Amino acid sequence: MSQLQQLFVDRVRQGLLRKSITDASRWASKYRVMSHPYPGIWTFDHHPWLKEMHDSRAELNVGQKSAQVGFTECVLNIAFYFIDVKKMDVLYVLPNQRPDAADFSSGRFDKALELSEHLRNMFSDVKNVGHKRAGYANLYIRGSNSRAQLKSIPVSVVIIDELDEMDQENIPLALQRNTGQLERFAWQISTPTIPEFGINFHFNTSTQDHFTFPCPSCGQFIELSFPDNIVITAETEDDKSIHDTHLICNKCKAKLPHEDKPKFLNKGKWVSRFADRVVRGFHINQLYSMNLHPSYIAANFLKSKKDVHAEQEFHNSTIGVPHVVAGAKITDEQLDSCVATYEMTDFKRSGLQTMGVDVGHNVLHVVTNEWFVEGRAGHDINSYSKARNLFHNEVRDFEELDGLMRSFNVRFCVVDAQPDRRKAVEFANRFHGRVRLCRYTNGVVGRTLSKIDGQELYVNVDRTSWLDMSLSRFKQDTIQIPKNTKRDFRSHMKAIIRIPSKDKQGNPIAKYETPGSGQDHYAHALTYAEIALPLALGVGVVKTISE
Repeated sequence: MSQLQQLFVDRVRQGLLRKSITDASRWASKYRVMSHPYPGIWTFDHHPWLKEMHDSRAELNVGQKSAQVGFTECVLNIAFYFIDVKKMDVLYVLPNQRPDAADFSSGRFDKALELSEHLRNMFSDVKNVGHKRAGYANLYIRGSNSRAQLKSIPVSVVIIDELDEMDQENIPLALQRNTGQLERFAWQISTPTIPEFGINFHFNTSTQDHFTFPCPSCGQFIELSFPDNIVITAETEDDKSIHDTHLICNKCKAKLPHEDKPKFLNKGKWVSRFADRVVRGFHINQLYSMNLHPSYIAANFLKSKKDVHAEQEFHNSTIGVPHVVAGAKITDEQLDSCVATYEMTDFKRSGLQTMGVDVGHNVLHVVTNEWFVEGRAGHDINSYSKARNLFHNEVRDFEELDGLMRSFNVRFCVVDAQPDRRKAVEFANRFHGRVRLCRYTNGVVGRTLSKIDGQELYVNVDRTSWLDMSLSRFKQDTIQIPKNTKRDFRSHMKAIIRIPSKDKQGNPIAKYETPGSGQDHYAHALTYAEIALPLALGVGVVKTISE
């Protein structure tokens, strides 16, 4: 065969091969190359649950997962497939542009190109962290914290990775990027946090697929779940007997050897709990992992019994389910213990008054508190003060706040800086020196109040620290609420949930979220009234040099 004939045969063979790649699983098995822990060309042997996920034809797919089960690699393969074979533009959304998008670009994307010659040849421009070009197709990598970066990007495929860590208000904006396309697909994946929030909220509306497989002993199809399918053989994580922990069939109780997982899990299949639903949903946990021994799950569980941060992490990242730790939310009993004998119509007062205003799109939620400060308070006046709620209600516009400021003789008011900044600034100017616009920001430590040079109307605070302070009053009986307290006020206080976690350095942190369609406006208004107390007395404001 001549050189020209060989070239012609190679071209035909290559063309036939490309035509045979009709789905993402075949693309991955042909072109994706992996390193640790399973080096070489991509295979589904160690993650058999990912194959059907690769090839889902649903327009919207949801993955509620534990950590380290391959979901991110799956959606990355899907992105590469649509860019390479379908020539479609893809938007890949992460919680923040920096460091998340930057780390993804260097740690996931660049690494994939280094290992695969096909991917290196595919992409012609990869210098820009947020924009990678492959011929006429584009991969956009964006952070969810910037609405501006999510606008004006028409794509066919949207992938949202770690949804629960994102600004939830911006997620619909990202999903709208493919609404004008004839073919459109979207994926949302995340470890969950609390029930009916983030990924769990979306998973609950999906088909809720669970991965099942035939037990090698009894032949019945089962799924691995905690605690039904694990036998923990130690009482502490440092006990050597923990290594005897093993999985079992919940039907026949036979042992499922960890080393045999490739045999029985590769016979598995996804089973939908709600097959008639449009959204396809997938859930899996670390009991399925082939590179994590069951003793690892046992150790995490035993740690979770001693620490709330470990407890939250175990349920979310190890088992892949939402969870609320004890004491994470305000209860009816705590609210009842704070109810006093007065009513909101009783305007007898002897202390100092502050007001907090949470700004919604159509209504303002207002809270007015009266404060009683101990003489030994010093700069930490919030910890040494008691509050009495005089008033809470909804008002329609900022002009109504003027009358409340005068009626209650409010010493200081803190207002949500968003979303109606113009009206908030106008209100602040009408009460010069007695109103600040509050922004929840990163980089502020504890209950420090900071402001930026040239922005005298604004105060920047740490969201979690101040919510901790204001909501803890119901647990410590340092606040009174009127006997005619509005039902909405109570429900807003109960709706918001404190989620313990750890930062990337392993330090314990927390955040507050409100699940589902719950409302928490009065909780934030109460917190703004709390922030107003040190401002009213002129303590606690630290002036920063520059933004």
